[in-house]
Amino acid sequence: MKSKILLGALTLIFVLESYAQNNQIKKAEKQYEQLAYIDAIKIYENVAEKGYKSVDLFQKLGNAYYFNGLLPQANKCYTALFLLNQTVEPEYYYRYSQTLKSVGEYNNADAMLNAFNKVSGNDSRAKLYESNKDYYAVIKVNSGRYTIESLDINSDLSDYGTAFLEDQIVFTSTRDQRGISKNIQKWTNQSFSTLYISKIDANGTLEKPQPFNNSTDSKFNESTPVFTKDGKTMYFTRNNYNDGKKGKDANGTTLLKLYKATFENGKWTSVKELPFNSNDYSTAHPALSPDGKTLYFASNRPGTFGESDLYKVAIYENDLFGIPENLGSTINTEGKETFPFVSADNELYFSSNGHPGLGGLDVFVAKMNSNGSFGNVSNVGTPINGPMDDFAFLININTDKGFFSSNREGGKGYDDIYQFTETRKLSCEQLISGTVRDKKTQSFLAGAKVIIHGELMNVIKEISTDDKGNFSFDKAECGKVYYIRVLKEEYSTTEEKVLLPDGKGKTEVNIGIERNIEKITTGTDLAKIFAIEMIYFDLDKANIRPDDALDISKVVAVMQQYPTMKIEVASHTDSRASKSYNLRLSQKRAKATMDFMVKSGIDKNRLKAKGYGESQLVNKCADGVVCSEEEHQQNRRSQFIITAM
Repeated sequence: MKSKILLGALTLIFVLESYAQNNQIKKAEKQYEQLAYIDAIKIYENVAEKGYKSVDLFQKLGNAYYFNGLLPQANKCYTALFLLNQTVEPEYYYRYSQTLKSVGEYNNADAMLNAFNKVSGNDSRAKLYESNKDYYAVIKVNSGRYTIESLDINSDLSDYGTAFLEDQIVFTSTRDQRGISKNIQKWTNQSFSTLYISKIDANGTLEKPQPFNNSTDSKFNESTPVFTKDGKTMYFTRNNYNDGKKGKDANGTTLLKLYKATFENGKWTSVKELPFNSNDYSTAHPALSPDGKTLYFASNRPGTFGESDLYKVAIYENDLFGIPENLGSTINTEGKETFPFVSADNELYFSSNGHPGLGGLDVFVAKMNSNGSFGNVSNVGTPINGPMDDFAFLININTDKGFFSSNREGGKGYDDIYQFTETRKLSCEQLISGTVRDKKTQSFLAGAKVIIHGELMNVIKEISTDDKGNFSFDKAECGKVYYIRVLKEEYSTTEEKVLLPDGKGKTEVNIGIERNIEKITTGTDLAKIFAIEMIYFDLDKANIRPDDALDISKVVAVMQQYPTMKIEVASHTDSRASKSYNLRLSQKRAKATMDFMVKSGIDKNRLKAKGYGESQLVNKCADGVVCSEEEHQQNRRSQFIITAM
């Protein structure tokens, strides 16, 4: 009896505990769907500690960490998820690989990327990995180009997203601010972010930060400003909140939008929402082109490939804007692309977890071409990038100094701002190699001068071919146009245009040049020297056509240069028609050619015209042999044989 009562009590306790766990999970799911990830983490952790396991639990707990940039913690959850040996969506293979990098397990991360490649179908991140499996080696080559230092302006909370404003920087922070009533955001359990400003003194040191401007501040998030060159216009990110009104999407979430403010009478005023925002998706993190005519930003609007993509939009006068354009698949992936910055050298820097990197968000760079396309995307390497999130990169190319943000270990807060100095430019170089040959004989030409010109025809390099006709130049820039000019005595100068591909590698350029001085002796066929294969006649006609006059005139010019030279004009036909007919036809054509040369000023005594009909075929195409028109044409030829000098 006691045992039955005890069993019943235990059953009741189990049921009540399960009921409580289910309630906690439902509460966590509600917080999760509302993007209150910190609150959700606490509840999910509490349930997991009691031994509750499920695919859904570990996915959501892992995601809650992952989207807060807590990658090592997310790694533990995704590890537990995959230990369940149950089917999960392909995206979790990719997220797991990212978190494995955050704890230094790069071999396991690559193994997970291989698995992701197999299960993901047509995902561009899988394709990028498959075509760049040596990406660690490439990143290593790109590394070591910066010295970095932490800044005293960092707080024990989040500081990130700097912008230049004359001799100051403006940045984002969640530090407590006196006199401003800021709500606590559930996502991070920190205050909503606001903007601060810090002056850069003569030594390059940042002075104590001050609140930026009350008129642009709200009780929600403000972040990531960018300023026009004249310092009179600012674009910045803010939650969907303006004029005291908070906007929400269909799920009741207040998303991000871009705003514009104007500096008038010493104050930032006239805060306006940009017209291409929406309540239904986020638009954030503005950047300006060097000429100030294009605005770049991140968004998850319809048409986005992944979590967020980079876009651009034209800026017109009178607060008018063009239609936002996605930057395309060279830049954007199914992952997250965010925090764009365009340098004065027209290089697009951005952060991504979709391109091959070291873990979390890495900083990448791509050269912007004049036609709006982008060159090769390169990881900027360590020490800017590491296993955690690295983002919000910007640089002053005049001083080679800049700032970036990171949540790496050793920082003062959740996110910190780091200052850097670039000590070496990132180079993408192609090897141009090739040979120079005689175009006619195909023999290699030693000692030919090869001059490599840039796009503006400036001389980049002068080299000579070796004894085998080879040349090479290993400092060509990827994606650039080069003009390769070849000069050699007794040959015509030749130039070729070469457009190099974007990635590192080798481009072969083999150039044939034509001899302009030929040694001529008795028996030389001038038709071969001038590449005269045959003189064309109309059907059953022997008169010289205008298009053949030029070729014959070349021979006339040689004979005028050598007044004692004598020539036999020999004409040949193919094997079609009778032998007697072909002999007569060839004789007529040879004589017509000779007559043209006489009219051109050559003494008739220096010329002899002879038709050979089909008696000297150069191939198998005799009577009764089936041949193509091209093969027959080889036999219909003219010759100008030197008989005396």
